Order: sequence, then structure tokens, then C-alpha cells
Amino acid sequence: MSVRIDIAGLRPERVAVVPSPLAELGMALHALSEPGHHPGLQGWVTGVTARLDPHLADRMCEADFLWRTTFSDLFMPFAGVPGGGTLPGATLAEDLELLDKLSDEQFVDAALEFTCALPYSTQGASALEDAEARRRALDLAAARGPQQLRFSERLLADPPRIRDWLRQFAQDCDEAFFAEAWSRLRHQLAADARHKTDLLRRKGLAEALAAVSPAVTLDEDAARITVDKLGDGRSATGEGGLLLVPTSLGWPHLMVLHRHEWQPVLHYPVGSPELASPPSVEQLTLRMTALSHPVRMRICRHLARSAYTTSELAQAHGMTAPEISRHLGVLKKAGLITTRRRGRYVLHQLDVTVVARLGSDFLEGILR
Repeated sequence: MSVRIDIAGLRPERVAVVPSPLAELGMALHALSEPGHHPGLQGWVTGVTARLDPHLADRMCEADFLWRTTFSDLFMPFAGVPGGGTLPGATLAEDLELLDKLSDEQFVDAALEFTCALPYSTQGASALEDAEARRRALDLAAARGPQQLRFSERLLADPPRIRDWLRQFAQDCDEAFFAEAWSRLRHQLAADARHKTDLLRRKGLAEALAAVSPAVTLDEDAARITVDKLGDGRSATGEGGLLLVPTSLGWPHLMVLHRHEWQPVLHYPVGSPELASPPSVEQLTLRMTALSHPVRMRICRHLARSAYTTSELAQAHGMTAPEISRHLGVLKKAGLITTRRRGRYVLHQLDVTVVARLGSDFLEGILR
């Protein structure tokens, strides 16, 4: 499971690292709606929520499906502008002007992403033009509640009206809390962008991507970027470029915009508490599968207390040495135990640090 970006023919000058005020506002709204995803932002979320105008708080709930799940691609409109080379604006106002450059079809499809499960990486029917896609969108919106249904009906009936609503909402959020936050965050994001740009120039794309996240790798021979995520997707830079957009509010989310015919974007967290080498999805699966077996759980109970030989474990569990060896092999492959030799004895012990991280590793993996 991963998201792959085909970069065949991508010229170095078409790779850019640029912060986006609108993308950061989208992440701020997500953090306010889902504070459990962002424990490190608890103080900021509490402070903003306490002083939020009740009317704005109500409007924030009106279309929260655009940013609660993760956040809509509408917060990165620069990626949808034809040509594949548009950069984010330097100000929120400039980013909102780019939102106006999206066609009604692009705007509606992006807004309905979390409502009607339209095809994302491939071309699909537009709910604006196709009656069946429209019916499906409204049926699925109704299943998510009357509020989402009302918003979807308004969106399909009058896209310009919803554009105006979103623009005014963003401006009101900016006045209420985001301008203050952005005045602090933009310096950190600009510094990170300079650092990644310097890496691109001096050491190349592979080094810059490695600095973005250990979950992002470049296969130069295949001209492909792979992002290790619990999900599948494909995109290509084609004749356009690749954007790296940093966020100070995003951890643990590492997002990939790979919408059909939009410019690929890596939206990555900076200044995050993530581990230097978080496990891949495959490693995480191996570890959780290894611990799901009751015999291996009992073996771990012993190995958490002290180091044991295979023979000692076999005697303690009433099993043969080969049976114990097979279970130890599974635990070792998953990276859950360490092995050391003492004379003619081989001792096994549980790596308590790795096991203790499983909860945070799992959360990081599914939210990445």
C-alpha cells in the first residue's frame, strides 16, 4: 500500500518548496475539529476555541466535512490551475484568488470528495453534468446527515454561491484567529522551505525527499516517488511540476494530493515529534500480526522480564524447541525481540522500547 508519483521527465527547476497560507488554514480548521489527532496543539486549540465567536463556530460546523476527515483539496487550489506550474500565494488573499481560477467542475468535485467518493486518481463523471453521479452524491450526503445534504444541494445548485461562502468564511477565520497564528508560523515554514530548496540544489531530489519524511522515497531508475501510506494512489507530474508544501500544524499527517489532472503535492509536517525512523506500513503490519497470536503473547510476557534460551522457553510453555523457534522467528522478523550470544547459549529478550511505541506507531501509520 502506497501512493506513487511518476516523475518521468520532471525537470529540477519544476520542483518547488513553498508554504501556503490557505493550506495552513485548512490544517488549522482540521486541528480545531479533530484535536485528538493533534495532542501537541491542545493548548492552541483550547485558546482559539475559548475566544471563538459563537456565530463563526456555527459556520465552522456547517461544512466541517471539508476539513474534519483530513482537509479538502480546495485548500490547495494552486494544484488545480491548468499548466501544472502554479505556486501557492504569498498571502491568504492571493491563495483565495487562485481558488477562483478553478472551474466549477473542479470546485464541485473537490468539495464532494468526502461526500460521494468520486474517482480520485482517475477521470470520473462530474456531479454537475451527470445525473447519476449527482443522485449518488446526494444519496451519500443524506446518509451523513441533513447538514451535509443541505450543503451538497446548495453546492450542486449554485457553485458560485458556495465559492463566495468559502471565501468569506476563510477571511472571517483569518480575522478571528488565523492571521495571528500565521504571523508566527510563516517564519518556521519559510525557514524549512529554504532548507529543503538548498538540499534540492546541492544534493538533489532524493535527499530533499528524505528530509521531508522517511516515509517518502525516490527510485531514480524508475523515475518514481513512493509515499508509504495505508492507501493506494497514483499520479504523475507529466508536463507540470511537483510541489512540496510544509505545514507547522500537520503532524502526524503526511498528505499527498494526487487528484486526476492536478499538480502532485506533498503536504508534510515540520518541527514534528515524529520518530527519526517510523516503521513502514509493512513493518507495522508484521508487528501487530506477530503479537496477535496467544502463544507469542505469552512468550513476550517471559521475554519482557528477562532473557531466555529457546530450551528454557520450550520447558516453560510445554512445547518443543522447534515450535518455540518458529514463534521466535516471527517475533524477530517483526523486530520485536533482540538476540545475543553468551558462550554456547543464545538468549532472546523483548525489545520493550519498540513494543512501547506500538500505540503511537499505529496512530501515526493510520493518520499519515
